[in-house]
Amino acid sequence: MSFNLLMKKYFVKPKSKFSLSKMDPSDTGEYPADEKGRALAETRTYAILFKLDKMQELLFASSKRALLIVLQAMDTGGKDGTIKHVMREMNPQGCRVASFKEPTPLELSHDFLWRVHQEIPPKGYIGIFNRSHYEDVLITRVHKLISKETQKKRFEEINNFERMLHQDGTTVLKFFLHISKDEQKKRLEARARDPQKHWKFNINDLNERKLWEEYQKTFQETLEATSTPHAPWIVVPANRKWYRNLLVGKIILETLEQMDLKFPPAPKGIDFKKLKIK
Repeated sequence: MSFNLLMKKYFVKPKSKFSLSKMDPSDTGEYPADEKGRALAETRTYAILFKLDKMQELLFASSKRALLIVLQAMDTGGKDGTIKHVMREMNPQGCRVASFKEPTPLELSHDFLWRVHQEIPPKGYIGIFNRSHYEDVLITRVHKLISKETQKKRFEEINNFERMLHQDGTTVLKFFLHISKDEQKKRLEARARDPQKHWKFNINDLNERKLWEEYQKTFQETLEATSTPHAPWIVVPANRKWYRNLLVGKIILETLEQMDLKFPPAPKGIDFKKLKIK
């Protein structure tokens, strides 16, 4: 996959050192961080979403390729919001969203990728993972449920798994929605103030927040070890939701455009110029 220099700065370069702490979660690229910049970005986002709708139809009609979008973030990082705003113009019949929470006893009786493989989108579809197989090298490691050695082994297994998907025609895009600790505080406080958002408030989020630095360290290790040419990680500055939506939408659109998709030929034996429908 090839992207312009503006977007490439957000990609984690495979097999190279990378510093998550140097990535600014408030970055807005070429757009001013004010209302004028936001308005311009939202206008361009809408144009991107219109094109995404057309590209999704082409992906579905050709049924030669699939696209898997992985969303990972700290709590309140914007996974739900990204799905809601970036995918809103797409046909729901061609999208599949899967959320991965605490494994069930059945899932735990299999290897950690078993439940994930069942949710991979078929050819012609876009699959979206709201959290993913990366939970099994992130939260499990932060809480010391797996050893460092097991984590490294799983990194290798994940890379092999995603390489297999790529070779089978599934393009994998992995977005880490990067917010600051201060921004998370604001979003948690907003949930606590709004009665209509109380249902989203989980007291455990406050406990996880205490492990912020450990999560940042583990995210960096994970992004560095599992960003590959066939399944790159993109660190999306997500403090400003409008820029997050623009960047994610633009990268998805350019990825689909690079697939060189084509509508299938018409059924043989039909001359549409002479066709008469009574």
